[in-house]
Amino acid sequence: MNLLIVIALDGISYASWLFLVSAGLTFTYGVVRILNLAHGNLYALGAYMGAWLVLGWGSNAWPVLSYLLLFLAAVVIGVTAGPVIERLFLRRVYGKAEEIQILLTFSILLILEDVIKLAWGVSPLFADKPYTYMGVVRLGGVDYAGYPFLLTGIAVVTGLLLWLVVTRTRFGKVLVSVITDREMSAALGVNVPRIYTLAFTLGAVFAALGGAFTAPMFSLVPGIGAEVIVVSFAVVAIGGLGSIGGAALGAVLVGLARATAVHLVPELDLFAIYLIMALVLLFRPQGLFGQVEARRI
Repeated sequence: MNLLIVIALDGISYASWLFLVSAGLTFTYGVVRILNLAHGNLYALGAYMGAWLVLGWGSNAWPVLSYLLLFLAAVVIGVTAGPVIERLFLRRVYGKAEEIQILLTFSILLILEDVIKLAWGVSPLFADKPYTYMGVVRLGGVDYAGYPFLLTGIAVVTGLLLWLVVTRTRFGKVLVSVITDREMSAALGVNVPRIYTLAFTLGAVFAALGGAFTAPMFSLVPGIGAEVIVVSFAVVAIGGLGSIGGAALGAVLVGLARATAVHLVPELDLFAIYLIMALVLLFRPQGLFGQVEARRI
């Protein structure tokens, strides 16, 4: 019984982390129709910035300050790196061949990797104070770290806020119109480039938020962005590109599958993730919540 509780808690914790990262990736694709490989290093930038701020100003300060610094790191990275990448690079390849878009975002991934090394070096960076501040929670006879519950709460609140923005705000209505018909929206006076910039920036904030709030859980080393983007692709492929609900379901499936494998057959943790992805794509290539799109041939 205790093992089942631990598997469930580990799965939900991992799923929360995955959703924060994957939601930004699938949201960005849903709007600008570019699969952004650089998303992984936006996550890494958020993680490094969050750890750096906590180590510099939050280690011996009021505990709540460390969490505010993590949030600040995500916002700073998102609102600076997001618009720069979208305006300088991605804006030039909208509507171009997918191969060009993928190669461009892969180039940005590599550029950001070296930016991280230049700014923070190659030595591991670890800021665990926000993690230790949360202590331990006893649940069903199991002692479990409190910090993952905070991460889960952030993921739930973030998902709800994104849903409210898309479905209940004027910006969301404009966003849906741009996604549905870019040319008609432009003809009606919508500033489509500005909407693209705002959408990409929001996706960048999601990536950085996932990085910042998982920084206290892991030791940060160069290359974490590439690892994250691979797993995030599995999540959005399972859920369906462009679907926030799909990202949530995909994250839960991947999280529980990985947690089960880690505790029962550790050697098959990655196998479990990609087996689910392969089975979903085999029977539903567009993902669980994805929609089939007509392509001009």
